[in-house]
Amino acid sequence: MNIDIQAINAKIEQESAFIEKLMQQMRQVIVGQTYMVERLLIGLLADGHILLEGVPGLAKTMTVKTLSATIKADFQRIQFTPDLLPADIVGTMIYDQKTGAFNPKHGPIFANMILADEINRSPAKVQSALLEAMQERQVTLGEKTYLLPTPFLVLATQNPIEQEGTYPLPEAQVDRFMLKLSVGYPEREEELEIMRRMTQAVVPTVKAVVSPAEIEKAKRAVFDVYIDPKVENYIVDIVFATRQPGEYGLDELKELVSYGASPRASIYLSKAAKAHAFLQRRGYVTPEDVRSIGLDVLRHRVIPTYEAEAEEISAEDIVRKVLNKIEVP
Repeated sequence: MNIDIQAINAKIEQESAFIEKLMQQMRQVIVGQTYMVERLLIGLLADGHILLEGVPGLAKTMTVKTLSATIKADFQRIQFTPDLLPADIVGTMIYDQKTGAFNPKHGPIFANMILADEINRSPAKVQSALLEAMQERQVTLGEKTYLLPTPFLVLATQNPIEQEGTYPLPEAQVDRFMLKLSVGYPEREEELEIMRRMTQAVVPTVKAVVSPAEIEKAKRAVFDVYIDPKVENYIVDIVFATRQPGEYGLDELKELVSYGASPRASIYLSKAAKAHAFLQRRGYVTPEDVRSIGLDVLRHRVIPTYEAEAEEISAEDIVRKVLNKIEVP
């Protein structure tokens, strides 16, 4: 099969022309946080949702809100609390006394971008309602099923500080998120700039530079990004090394991994690597694309053993060892 890399490259360069304009708009409001902005775009373009862990005040809400404003998309923020009900998210049927009929009232899930704030604050039935909508991209109210809008991106945040009165997401549910990001504090110069911008009389705003229809077109283009069989095998080797470390010369990890990454990891690594190449305006995937997003795709899919926890070895440490060990094609 002959692959015309030049033709794919030219197409991707054309389709990804909006990326620079979008990033320029984002930079007018968001200082630094390039990692978070890029990962949000990867989630958007690769049709995957994102779990974000970081202390409060790191501009998580502002970043998602700004991104939705630059693509003229609907944005909804849902603050998860212990008394939240599934109907508060997906909606419910309302009785109309005049007609004697039940009419659907759509919940906040019917938006292009959802910020599920502190998802670990709400009980399991509320979490599962959100996760089901994420997976199926549709909601059933009464006897009718309603499709969610496109593009559709859920960014769920977990607050790592307070664990009292929280309901951590089960490992099996966390696997539904394409990426898990770990957002840190800004650099000193960045924080100085943030302080100056946010204490002015007029806070910077953005304008829409791309439409949801253009994002949908870009998503289709991401599928056309070429991935060589050698890179595909590299992805599968990484995932298998988390399950069978001994077979990949990682004997020291044998007693440290309770469960390795699922087949979803291979799918998401491939999709996210293609989206990463698209952001670089390239029509083919390199091993570096895989390594760049490897930690974000795998950090929540590898479950360490009690021995690992006793030795203070985290899932991230295990994934880093795997990425460093597997030979790059």
